[in-house]
Amino acid sequence: MEKGVPIRALSRGLAVLQAINRGTSLSLMEIARSSEVPYPTACRIVQTLLFEGLIEREPARKRYRPTALVQTLAHGFQGDAHLAKVARPHIVDLTRRLGWPISLTTNVGHSMVIRDSTHALTTLTFNNYHPGFTMPVLECAAGLAYLAHIDDNARENLLNALKILPKRVNLHMIELFETSTLASDIRRDGYATRGHNRFTRNPGKTSSVAVPILAETSVAGTLTLAFFSAAMKMGEATERFVAPLNETAAAIRADL
Repeated sequence: MEKGVPIRALSRGLAVLQAINRGTSLSLMEIARSSEVPYPTACRIVQTLLFEGLIEREPARKRYRPTALVQTLAHGFQGDAHLAKVARPHIVDLTRRLGWPISLTTNVGHSMVIRDSTHALTTLTFNNYHPGFTMPVLECAAGLAYLAHIDDNARENLLNALKILPKRVNLHMIELFETSTLASDIRRDGYATRGHNRFTRNPGKTSSVAVPILAETSVAGTLTLAFFSAAMKMGEATERFVAPLNETAAAIRADL
């Protein structure tokens, strides 16, 4: 990593934009809290994003939402289209069988990015999640499953990169990956879990189980099933959902 990298102001600006894009409509206090950027700094960044046209203020209240201009930030990206196309019928079928929504995610930097989901196909969800929604890699079941299944060097490099921004990452989770058997335990079990998800549109209301989609030499992506935290305990969820999730992941891999 070069000296002076990352540029703190740029990292904070991206964190604020991602928070607004993830939340769809947030107050200034919610933006600061979600992005973990100090309130005065978040206010200045919001004013800059308003000036650039990437966000707008709602007419009747002091809340901010993304504009269509944010889509231009992804116009040059073409990756994972084949994965999403192949996975679509499989995750639709799995939701129809289990009832709960399924998300297909891939890793980009320190985030897991939704490439497709079936939230719109079931009533067992609080919100719809469109492609492009991001979650911190250490704060979601998909990220834990991904980290556990990549090779040791790749995992070490990613964890070292995450340490550069200590206020925005879960240092305890990094320590678990580095000093405990967390990665090998996830690989042995074939899945990762996360209770009371924080980085969703309804923080704490859902929990998740995730499995990897393994390619020959890499992790192509992950499948995550989200369920209401109040609906069942994690032990029951893993007993019911891990096998069909892994079967679906294997079917997607076979079709790639």
